[in-house]
Amino acid sequence: MAPPPSPPERSRRRATSASTVPGSETSFSSQSCFVLSRTAVLSIHPKVQFLLILHVGAEYGHMVTLSIIMDQDTFTHWGAAPISFGSTSVQHECIPQAILGMDVICQAKSGMGKTAVFVLSSLQQIDPVAGQVAALVLCHTRELAYQICHEFERFSKYLPEVKVAVFYGGVHIRKHKDLLKNECPHIVVGTPGRILALAREKDLSLKNVRHFILDECDKMLESLDMRRDVQEIFKMTPHDKQVMMFSATLSKEIRPVCKKFMQDPMEIYVDDEAKLTLHGLVQHYIKLSEAEKNRKLNDLLDALDFNQVVIFVKSVSRAAELNKLLCECNFPSICIHSGMTQEERLTRYKNFKEGHKRILVATDLVGRGIDIERVNIVINYDMPDSADTYLHRVGRAGRFGTKGLAITFVSSASDSDVLNQVQERFEVDIKELPEQIDTSTYMPS
Repeated sequence: MAPPPSPPERSRRRATSASTVPGSETSFSSQSCFVLSRTAVLSIHPKVQFLLILHVGAEYGHMVTLSIIMDQDTFTHWGAAPISFGSTSVQHECIPQAILGMDVICQAKSGMGKTAVFVLSSLQQIDPVAGQVAALVLCHTRELAYQICHEFERFSKYLPEVKVAVFYGGVHIRKHKDLLKNECPHIVVGTPGRILALAREKDLSLKNVRHFILDECDKMLESLDMRRDVQEIFKMTPHDKQVMMFSATLSKEIRPVCKKFMQDPMEIYVDDEAKLTLHGLVQHYIKLSEAEKNRKLNDLLDALDFNQVVIFVKSVSRAAELNKLLCECNFPSICIHSGMTQEERLTRYKNFKEGHKRILVATDLVGRGIDIERVNIVINYDMPDSADTYLHRVGRAGRFGTKGLAITFVSSASDSDVLNQVQERFEVDIKELPEQIDTSTYMPS
């Protein structure tokens, strides 16, 4: 077990007066402003509740490193255009404590910006040293690892000295060994199997890791094989480090397992599971026979307005077959499943994320964590196997509080049982899809 992580050794000094952003009337209280060695964290306007991470000693027009900002109009006065998005209650609660080095275990609904918590807080704390890995992020799929690495790269735009790299299976291990030897990253993102292989062979040194992060932690710790890999990796890291874990679903049974990796963590749970469903997401079901699914899917894709849609099926073979059928019916779709090579999976993922295709047929491989902002409709062609899986799937739409639509096909008694479990557990009334549905209820304005 790791001892309580000490807050980073950073000098602090209180601001002497309230600060006002040039070009706006937004003031920040001196009670809530402190300066770290590299950045100033101006905490949060009582009404607006956003965090700004700024360079110390720079002109206002050049000072933003990373930001969760109040609105674009205010920000344009600063003469910069960094990454920006509204903060959430999860970020508001977690980021200030995570920046101070506290262990964190966080459960919050899909699409509420959990990734930003560990990306921003770890970037804030890292002092990059050549040849040393300072932060390790583990996740359960290659696609999620790729996405998280991209987020680190996006947010470290103004920190050119920080290097990030991603490691997962399906890529020749020699390529990863050469990268670690010639250009060792400060932040490593990867899947447990590949990270463990590199660490066992001494190509990846974890002796300087100060931040150990698990995304979709329940998925990794519920699987005994993956949990063993995570535990072995954990033992290779220093005793004194920060540990952070995140997921949309953390059962009461898995929470003690998570806490065994931590010391006195800050715990954020949604104990009222009814709050886990996304408030902007409209949910419906359709009762039909297995033989009627293809015709109904075609009708829906013809009738519904959508930016992008994800269609979930239960197996690799069904994903390939349905994708072929949709293309034959003039619905240009792509599919992603575990039967593909890693290169092909990532190419298709990027094509969909960049908007080159509007319809994705997928297995549960992309049911967790994957963030594609244009997706506003999810269709469960096959019913998921549990209420948890349902929650993660439909969370691909309606992300970050936006509108979305989830439609689930119910074709058997077991499908009805799962639907009832979803409604009871999350206290949501999922009604049958009406003949006509108002586009404004699920299309972002």
